[in-house]
Amino acid sequence: MLKIGLIGFGFMGRMHFDNYVRLTEEGHPIVLKAICDLRIEELKDGKADGNMNTAQEVYDLTAYNLYDDLEKMIANEELDMIDIAVPTYLHAEMACSLLERGYHVFCEKPMARTSVEAQKMVEAAERSGKKLMIGQCLRFWPGYEYLKEVVETEQFGKVTEGYFYRGSGAPKDWFLDEKLSGGCIVDMHIHDTDMINYLFGRPDKVSTLGRNVLPGSGYDIASTHYFYKDAKVINAQVDWTLEGDFGFYMGYRVNFERGNVVFDGSGVKVNPNDGAGFTVELSPDAGYYRELVYFLDAIIQDKPIIICTPESAAESLEIIEAEVQSANAEGEWIVLN
Repeated sequence: MLKIGLIGFGFMGRMHFDNYVRLTEEGHPIVLKAICDLRIEELKDGKADGNMNTAQEVYDLTAYNLYDDLEKMIANEELDMIDIAVPTYLHAEMACSLLERGYHVFCEKPMARTSVEAQKMVEAAERSGKKLMIGQCLRFWPGYEYLKEVVETEQFGKVTEGYFYRGSGAPKDWFLDEKLSGGCIVDMHIHDTDMINYLFGRPDKVSTLGRNVLPGSGYDIASTHYFYKDAKVINAQVDWTLEGDFGFYMGYRVNFERGNVVFDGSGVKVNPNDGAGFTVELSPDAGYYRELVYFLDAIIQDKPIIICTPESAAESLEIIEAEVQSANAEGEWIVLN
């Protein structure tokens, strides 16, 4: 039985909690033993803010051991794996320490606040021999998994153009401090940058335009072009200033030599050039669930992490930093070494 500790009980911590409950009910050989958060007494009776809904607003945590200090949790619990769902600026130090103390680690995205910190996490995982995976959930999201498949198989030919987008209202608290979160480019846009890196490989250079709206938050709106030598045109946009009733949206449109594929946030429509369009049958499970299934199975079966290696997640953060550098230079092309 794989024994798990969860650190952080905000929006993403609750999202992970919901999936651990589901996995347990489905009979997976795991048990969530403990939950740790500096504000656990407050959070266990309150609603967490996020751009999607968690299963509940208020959680009954009486079945779990609760801690307000990580060291207390480690001292009192026998755990095999620890799930990190705390603010970004805490990821690297916490993950490295836990890996070196012998725990497998699942860490939310972004991997770290900087690529230098991310590389330290990669090295800590290598030294410890423990498994580390970052929650780049789009790699496991059914609509994006389908895109990965048709890109690799060239079912509709080679990619000629791709557009990726995500947007929501403004977040709160530490997210609006660029020094802690990196702004919307690092926190939110990294989903699409990571997917572009996963689909097409590291771009040769990037050019980004960004705009700051909320004081101290860094870039709140951004648009990036990714240059590849085969001349495909790839762009991704992000905006976390969409207020009112907008809610949250993510999607893509990718054009191939013989058709195009469009994801509107819920379903995938394929439009072949020489035939009738059709809707793809997708798994109803979200990437949050599927990434945990994958990681837990890798630990239990002692299989290598392939779909989302720490090295690839760190590389996506390097691309993000080049985008921020470009935005600071008003869209100047930044070459990736």
